[in-house]
Amino acid sequence: MEFIADFHIHSKYSRATSRDMDVRHLAEWAKLKGITLMGTGDFTHHLWLEELKHSFEDCGNGLFRHAGVYFMLTAEVSSIYSKNGRSYRIHNLIFSPSFKTVDKINERLSRIGNLASDGRPILGLDAAELARIIFDIDENCMIIPAHIWTPWFSLFGSMSGFDKIQDCFEKQTDKIFALETGLSSDPAMNWRLSALDNFTLISNSDSHSPQKIGREANIFNCSMDYKTIREVLKNKDREKFLYTIEFFPEEGKYHYDGHRLCGVRLSPEETKANNGKCPKCLKPVTVGVVNRVEKLADRPLGYVPENQIPFKNLIPLMEIIAQVKGVGTASINVEREYRAYIAKFGTEFDILLKCSKEELLKGLPPKLVDGILNVRAGKVAIKAGFDGEYGIISIADNKGQDKKTEQQLNLF
Repeated sequence: MEFIADFHIHSKYSRATSRDMDVRHLAEWAKLKGITLMGTGDFTHHLWLEELKHSFEDCGNGLFRHAGVYFMLTAEVSSIYSKNGRSYRIHNLIFSPSFKTVDKINERLSRIGNLASDGRPILGLDAAELARIIFDIDENCMIIPAHIWTPWFSLFGSMSGFDKIQDCFEKQTDKIFALETGLSSDPAMNWRLSALDNFTLISNSDSHSPQKIGREANIFNCSMDYKTIREVLKNKDREKFLYTIEFFPEEGKYHYDGHRLCGVRLSPEETKANNGKCPKCLKPVTVGVVNRVEKLADRPLGYVPENQIPFKNLIPLMEIIAQVKGVGTASINVEREYRAYIAKFGTEFDILLKCSKEELLKGLPPKLVDGILNVRAGKVAIKAGFDGEYGIISIADNKGQDKKTEQQLNLF
């Protein structure tokens, strides 16, 4: 069966998350979006774990169900530690096939740090040692490095990470077979590194509110069970892993370099010209994803390796509605219209991906249809995100060519 999966979210027990990040609201919004399989996030938090255990029906195959939506047990752990005289801050996703395994993981990790302090716990634990602990508990678990290019908290982060996966995971590297690209990069950027060719690239929302689940996601065509999905990811099975749904990466918070306090956004070339410093205050800038990819890349822009999983860039429907109406996405009218359109067409992804222009025009305002079609065609204008600020993305008018701004045309 073909289905959409979003594995990386956070519960209401993580910092800076909506209080609606509970099982009921996640299932409700998954149906609106058209997502069949959700990650639970935060299984290391005792209160969230209890809610999960009391809310789920066990499918008997490593997945669980609530109100017709399937769930997989996932969590994110922040490792902050020193190694060979350097400090590292690495975020990793953990996937578990059962509550029994989750209980063992939590018991072991609770000896290292306080799991109750946050839905995404911070542990002074080497990422390689975390992997060893998890795989010793259950070899069917998965560890997937999260948002691998984020400057401050990731595998390849410019401020906190490694240059090579092997340096991070050491003897456990062979057990790592998938990587999460994060909102500020897409697969095309990752294809520039030959060292990543054997890894499956996945994309997830990392959502802190129900409305934003599915802003990045994964499209599968396989049986709905943990073991099969794990094998598809491990083997990078193109027949069963069809494509990923991606942000336009320029919209991500760390795509370009910059200094948020001074409102300075810099391309890699501009950063180099300013010797890595903010031209206003002369403090070091936060080096973003584009710059970091360029530093590690061994292939030119536009290189496409063989046997890679394809992807599609999209903008969430509520963002498109808000832009057409000229209001913010938090507007009550935006959500009201959103729900009305979903009632007509089925799901958000039906509208964004499947419905033809003729079908859309039967139930949507023409300007909104133009906006959806422009997004499908890549006709968007973008000011790239930087130093924790989301990029500013707008829909080009229907008469334009594929016009992405200078920031996008000069990605590298």
